[in-house]
Amino acid sequence: MANAIAEQAPAKVNLALAVTGRRRDGYHLIDTLAVFADIGDRLSLAPAAGLSLDVTGPFSGDLSDPGDNLVLRAATMLRDAAFEPETAPGAQVRLEKHLPVASGIGGGSADAAAALRGLNSLWRLDWTEEDLAGLGVRLGADIPMCLTGRPLRATGIGEDIAPLRDFPALHLVLVNPGVAVSTAEVFAGCTGRFSGDLPDPSGISDLDSALVWLGDTANDLEGPAIRIAPVVDAVLNALRAGEGCLLARMSGSGATCFGIYRDDGAARAAAESIRAARPHWWAVATKTGGGSSTSG
Repeated sequence: MANAIAEQAPAKVNLALAVTGRRRDGYHLIDTLAVFADIGDRLSLAPAAGLSLDVTGPFSGDLSDPGDNLVLRAATMLRDAAFEPETAPGAQVRLEKHLPVASGIGGGSADAAAALRGLNSLWRLDWTEEDLAGLGVRLGADIPMCLTGRPLRATGIGEDIAPLRDFPALHLVLVNPGVAVSTAEVFAGCTGRFSGDLPDPSGISDLDSALVWLGDTANDLEGPAIRIAPVVDAVLNALRAGEGCLLARMSGSGATCFGIYRDDGAARAAAESIRAARPHWWAVATKTGGGSSTSG
């Protein structure tokens, strides 16, 4: 597209996630450490008379209603907040969908965040990241995290962000078994006592200190997700059984799980092994951005 702006929508990986409470409006309170991968969806945004969205890519067919996509909803919300109806600009947005849908790694929230960043530039609004996050959280609690796009700790419903500037880059394998899991259903399965806050992650600066910290944490949504989709447990077992996996855990509300590896070679070998054994699973090796760099 002529004069188009390109934006990356990197996969978000929740390395740890504690459900710490529930608000009166039903939203759960969380404490999570999230990082962002060097793989994800891609957006291209260009001037147009109205707002439109075209979706391509290997997972485009899994979107139930592209016309109600979070990208269009975010674009409409930003346009309505920034312009009077008679002066409102448009945009033609193309989304290349490379991440599985409803998979616990950002997906739609990352796409919406990328759309907000791109349209902020295309429409020359000069809104701050905080401004965009305040708008985006009304559509999804993960959008402020995805706007940051760097290692972070998020609390509240996900909108209170604390960047982790010293956090190391990590070599991961992401695995999704092709099963969409409802975030609402997984959170509804969080019964019983809530967890306390995560340990302080501010001292993490290398892989070994990250692994020590992660050893004292969990993902509270893993159990409810496995009850809804038992295949999540099979994914975790496949990761843990493979050579070189230092830790395996589910991301977000699932069903995508991740393994952490010492280096790129070990991660690539593990991903190839899983794809060979289970060709119907999505398995990719990736590297996350460190605290001093962006991911997308």
